[in-house]
Amino acid sequence: MTTAAMATDNPFVDPIASFEEHGRDHSFAVDSTLPVGKNASLTLGTDSLIVLDEAFEKRDRTNCCGLWPSGTANTRAIPFYNILWAELQDDELRIDYASPASKTVVRAATLKYPFERQTLEVVHKWIIKLLDRSYGESQRIKRMKVLVNPHSGKGSAEKWYHRDVEPLLIAARCTIDMQKTKYSGEAVEIAEKMDIEAFDVVASCSGDGLPYEVFNGLAKRADAKKALTKIAVVNLPCGSGNAMSWNLNGTDSNSLATLAVIKGIPTPLDLISITQGETRTLSFLSQSVGIVAESDLATENLRWMGGQRFTYGFLVRLWEKALYPCDIAIKVAIDDKPSIKEHYRREKSNHEPASERRGYRNLLDDDASASSGNDDGLPSLRYGTVNDKLPEGWELVPYDRLGNFYCGNMAYMAADSVFFQAALPNDGYMDLVCINGDIPRTTAIKMMLGVENGNFFDMPGVWYRKVLGYRIIPKSKGDGYISIDGERVPFQPFQAEVHKGLGTVLSKSGHMYEAPGL
Repeated sequence: MTTAAMATDNPFVDPIASFEEHGRDHSFAVDSTLPVGKNASLTLGTDSLIVLDEAFEKRDRTNCCGLWPSGTANTRAIPFYNILWAELQDDELRIDYASPASKTVVRAATLKYPFERQTLEVVHKWIIKLLDRSYGESQRIKRMKVLVNPHSGKGSAEKWYHRDVEPLLIAARCTIDMQKTKYSGEAVEIAEKMDIEAFDVVASCSGDGLPYEVFNGLAKRADAKKALTKIAVVNLPCGSGNAMSWNLNGTDSNSLATLAVIKGIPTPLDLISITQGETRTLSFLSQSVGIVAESDLATENLRWMGGQRFTYGFLVRLWEKALYPCDIAIKVAIDDKPSIKEHYRREKSNHEPASERRGYRNLLDDDASASSGNDDGLPSLRYGTVNDKLPEGWELVPYDRLGNFYCGNMAYMAADSVFFQAALPNDGYMDLVCINGDIPRTTAIKMMLGVENGNFFDMPGVWYRKVLGYRIIPKSKGDGYISIDGERVPFQPFQAEVHKGLGTVLSKSGHMYEAPGL
């Protein structure tokens, strides 16, 4: 079976060129072309469905604002990535697809053709080939539990769901159970109690808050390991923070993200256990103490500024040269940048199909994986909790000049903010960045710009490591800021360790994030 369009595929580029180059030579088998209606045919091209229809000549040549490419007046090419479904209805062949309405929006559309000149067997075989090429490793007809936070997107999430998300899911023949959340934390309860045999995906129409709740709800179950492996957790971006969608879907457009989820490939995701006080939670995105945490959490009153509030908060604290003294103990796995680059490039080239990854999901064969101790619930903690003695080999070191402690499990932390260029979904490591708080202001500004232009990793003064676990004890007195996946937690010591491939998401490539890497 061929694979579906990968992360580098763009549904708005011109796919007709491959047809003009190859479409009329021997590379197309005879049974790849299906005559339909009068003066029309459908051809399975290299990466697109080629539609030849004389009726197109009578229609507007601009064809959807010029975004849907055409080679001639009677030719259209629909990338396989955009094909949602195909079936026979009564005496017609119906093909549902995602049609571009703008550069950042797709809408469900349909082609219909009679097939009276073809036998049912021929048409059925052609449809099977079309769907095989259109879905590849991705599961068809996904069973989806959709959670909508009506407060996300300044109250627009529900409207966006009905306008941008639901029509595409219906066109792809997904089964949908939509539920609006009523209060903070309800998604935890829903995920904890849901029938995991009835669903393949939990999709959150929200920011990053609902996916965080869903992961932690699944983690509370007696069958947590099975639930986290079976249920793919995805984000359909409708909030102010949509980092999960940027990493896995490459967009914060809710319609393009929906298309990416429909075509998404099951991907194991490392999850991080956080112990603080007597509680244990799971993190999928990041943990921060210092300037990043405070720039985000201490500017909630400035949400009217949109994404600029973070920049404003960062610059204010940068100008003040804020320091966040801590004692830190770290279990380092890879401690130099050249080795991290080598590790990243090796993992990037080591792609296995989803079917071949299933057998290794629960292998606990290296130091990045926690021993289970419980075949059904969460893995036991290899390094204990924050309340235990320091693990053997760990050393608590004072960092009195710390400006930023930032640990990430994904690359994008926000649009245009790739803090963790070496992050991988399933390498069994967390990516840790530490920066002193008393560096020159000009250097700090260059670092901030480096996050946007892709130079951050290589900058002097950026302490970047791959780690297996850490303990951090803030020294500051008073009510400071600690952020776990963008959520504020008590300003108290906490400990983190990674569990390789414990969670499941859907990604475009099946093994990489959509961020520009190393």
